Formats: sequence, structure tokens, C-alpha cells
Amino acid sequence: MTLATLSGIESATGLTQVLLNTAGAALLFLVTLSYRRRLRGDCPRCGWPHDGAGDGPLVPPPASRAPRRVRIAVHLLMCGLLPWAGAKSIWSLGGDALGVSGQDWQSTTDAHASGPSRALAAAGIDVTVLAAVAGVFLLLGLLYRWGQVFPRWMLFLSGRRVPRLLPLIPAWLTGIPLTMYGALLTVAAPLVAVGVLPGIRPSPPFTSSSGITWMVAFGGFAFTGLGAALLVAARSCASRTRPRCA
Repeated sequence: MTLATLSGIESATGLTQVLLNTAGAALLFLVTLSYRRRLRGDCPRCGWPHDGAGDGPLVPPPASRAPRRVRIAVHLLMCGLLPWAGAKSIWSLGGDALGVSGQDWQSTTDAHASGPSRALAAAGIDVTVLAAVAGVFLLLGLLYRWGQVFPRWMLFLSGRRVPRLLPLIPAWLTGIPLTMYGALLTVAAPLVAVGVLPGIRPSPPFTSSSGITWMVAFGGFAFTGLGAALLVAARSCASRTRPRCA
């Protein structure tokens, strides 16, 4: 989150640990995938059943868009972003929402924001909403053909094949933690509201426990929706773009 919001890193050792854990998890996933394919009698390299060795060139399938049911599911999940992004956009534009005034929100965020984040906020753009827009752009690329072949407006890359892992890796790396974190917030918010969990003590710019509880719920809907949409779209894209051994 600190990297996405251009706020720097909390510690170099902590970032290194996260990167090493991520690399280890990715390697474990690849080994498990190859082992599972061998158990089924498929090629451990491409995952498709075929005769002969699996050391020839890989041939990608033609570009295709996701099935209709996948597109509908992803677009419905993306709707979870609307309450969270709407509240933040209202504050960034100087409006009031959830008992928080735009002026209080901007003064609080300015005190902790970096230079680029502060410049975007001055233009009425919340940097986290901008990051969510980038996530939606990634989602659309996973769903449609232009995410597999560079479109015309990519001048020097137009018509070339998009590297298969270029959209899939960020989708997996962000989709899994976003879904887990969002699910935790989605479950916690109603439990706080009914008194099962202790109330959240408001901190600036929030002035009431109900306001910050609603924002936790909005964050849960947004993170769960975006994370699950990324995983659904990535799974469809991975199956549609999986190459075969020639």
C-alpha cells in the first residue's frame, strides 16, 4: 500500500522479506502445478495431453474474450468499488460524507501524504481511487482481446502479442491479498455494528464510530469485489491464453 500510494517504504528489510516470501510462494505454486499435471498424465510444461516430448516451441491460441458469464460476474464484483470510491471522491472534491467534511479529510491526508499524493489531492483525485482505476483497467485487459494483442494506439507495439504473464502476475499478486483483506473487513464491520466486536474508536478525520464503521464496510466491499474480480478474470485469461507444445 505504501508503494502504491507513493509514500515510500516502512523498512528495506520488511520489503525484502515480502518479496522473498512472494517469490517462494510463486515457485511453490509452479512446482505444485507441474506435479499435478504429471499426476493427470498431461504435459508438465503446457498442461495439455499430447504425445512426444514437451520441449518444443509453445504456440499461443488466438486472442479471445472471456465468456459472457465471466464478464457478467466480473462487472458485478466491480460494483463493490462504488461506495468506497464514491465517498473518497466526495471528500477529495470538498464535499461531506459519513460525518466527515472534505476540508477535514484533505487536511488529515495532507499531513501524511507524499508530494505526488498531495498534488493529486489538490486536483480532486484520491490516489487510492486512481489505483483502483488502474485495477479496473487491468481487469478489462484480462477480459477482452486487447489484453492479449496490443491495440492500435500502442504505436510501437501495435499488433504484437502481449506477454502472457504481464497481466496475470499483477492480477494474482493483488487479487489474493485484496480478497482476503476485504473479506476480513466485510465480516468485521457488521459484527462491530451489532456489538459482537467492540466499537471502532473514531480518529481524525472521522468524528463518530458509525462513520468509520461504514467506511470499513465500504472498504471491505471494494477490496473483496476488486480482488475476487481479478482472480475470476485471471483464471479465465489463464485458461484462454495457455499455449500448447507444437
